[in-house]
Amino acid sequence: MKIISFPLLIIIMLIFVSCKKEVNTVPAANSKYVVFAWNDLGMHCLNPSYDELVILPPYNTVNVQVIKRGNPPQVLTTGITVEYNLVNNTFSFGKRQYGGFWTNYTSLFGGTAPANDIGLTGTALFGTMTVKSDHFTAEGMPVVPVDDDDVWDPYQVINISVKDASNNVLATTHATVPTSDEINCAKCHSGGSSSVFTNILQTHDEEIGTSNVTQKPVLCTKCHGSPVLGSAGPGTSGKYLSQAIHGFHSTKGASCYDCHPGVSTQCSRSLAHMGTNDGNCITCHGDMSNVASTINSGRTPWVTEPKCITCHSGIDGVETNDLLYRNSTGHGNLYCSACHGSPHAMYPSREAKDNYQPKQYMGNKIKTMGSCGVCHDNSRGEGSGGEFAEVHGGSNPEKKNTCYVCHTGISTNIASWPHKYTWKNSN
Repeated sequence: MKIISFPLLIIIMLIFVSCKKEVNTVPAANSKYVVFAWNDLGMHCLNPSYDELVILPPYNTVNVQVIKRGNPPQVLTTGITVEYNLVNNTFSFGKRQYGGFWTNYTSLFGGTAPANDIGLTGTALFGTMTVKSDHFTAEGMPVVPVDDDDVWDPYQVINISVKDASNNVLATTHATVPTSDEINCAKCHSGGSSSVFTNILQTHDEEIGTSNVTQKPVLCTKCHGSPVLGSAGPGTSGKYLSQAIHGFHSTKGASCYDCHPGVSTQCSRSLAHMGTNDGNCITCHGDMSNVASTINSGRTPWVTEPKCITCHSGIDGVETNDLLYRNSTGHGNLYCSACHGSPHAMYPSREAKDNYQPKQYMGNKIKTMGSCGVCHDNSRGEGSGGEFAEVHGGSNPEKKNTCYVCHTGISTNIASWPHKYTWKNSN
C-alpha cells in the first residue's frame, strides 16, 4: 500500500475543506423566498412586579421583511401573511409576579385592562403580524423572560412563518426576543423591612417631597415623560424619566448594567461593539451625567440617540440623518437591522440565538448579511470591483457569493452594492 506523505495529506485536506465550504457558502441560493426578522431595540426591559413602582411593562416588538429572490429581488408585503409564535413561551399572566401588569392595569395605565396575555397594543404571544408599508410587525407582545418550563432566560425565541394565499409555507426563520427583568436596584436600595421598590418610592418622597408610598402602584411615566411609552414631552415633573434617573444616579456609583440588564443578561452583545467594560455603553451613549445633561440641553431620549456615522465615517449609506439605526433603510429598501442585526446585537453576536439568520442563509461563519468575509477572512473581498464582477457577477457566476441570499444575478455596477463595498476590513 502506498503511503501518502504528511504534507501532501494536509494539502488534500485543505482542498477538501475548501470545496466543502464553497458548496455550503450560500444555502439560501436555492430558495425562492427569504425572510429576515429582528427585534426593534435589541433588548426590552420589564418590571418583575407591578404592585409598587413600575418603570416598564411587558412590551416587545419584532419586525419582518420578506424578500422574493430575483434580479432584482423584491420586498413583499402583499399576497402573503406572516405568522409568529414564541417558542415554549405561550403565556405570561401565570408566571411569577408578571400577572400584576393585568391586575393593576387600571391603576397604572387607566382604562380597562386587556385580556390576560394580551399587551398594551392588543398584541398576543402568537398570531398574524400586521402589515406596514414596507414590513410586517408584531408590536407590543407581552413577552416575559420565563418560558413555560419556568426557566428564566432573557433571550427568548420567536418562530416566523411566511405563507401565501393558499396557506403554503414560503419561508421560515427564527429570531431572538430579548427581554429582561434584571433591574438591580437592590445594589443601593436595600429597604430593610421594606421592599426594594418601596424603598425607592420612600427615597423619592424624601428627596422631592412627593407622597408616592401612599399611592402604590406608581407608574414612573405618570410624572416623568418617556417617548418609549408614547409620551410627547417631559411630563408634569418637567423632567424626562431618562433625565431624572441618569442625572440623580450619576453621582451614586451606579453602573449601566445595574439598570440596563444586567449582570446575567448583559444586553449589549454585538462582539464588534460590546468592548470589555460594562457593555461598552459609554463609548456610544456617554456616561450618566452626559446622558442627563444632553437631555437638559434639548435632546429627546429614545428619539435622539448615537449614530453609526460617528464611528463608521466615510462609508456610503451609513449616515441616516434624522432616523435612528433601528428605523433606517438602505440597500433595496431593506432595514439596516435586516442585514446587520438588531441594535446592541449586530452580527456577530455573543448570543448564538441572535446569529440564527446569518447561519441559516450563509453557513457557519457569522457575518453581516451579504458580507464577503464569509469566504474572505481578511476583508469584505480582495482586489477590486473588476475582479468581483469577473468571479461573482452576472446570472451564472464562477462562484456564488453571499449576495445570492437575495439576488439571482449580481450587478457589475459597484454603486448599487451595499455601502458601495469599500474593500477594506469589516464585518
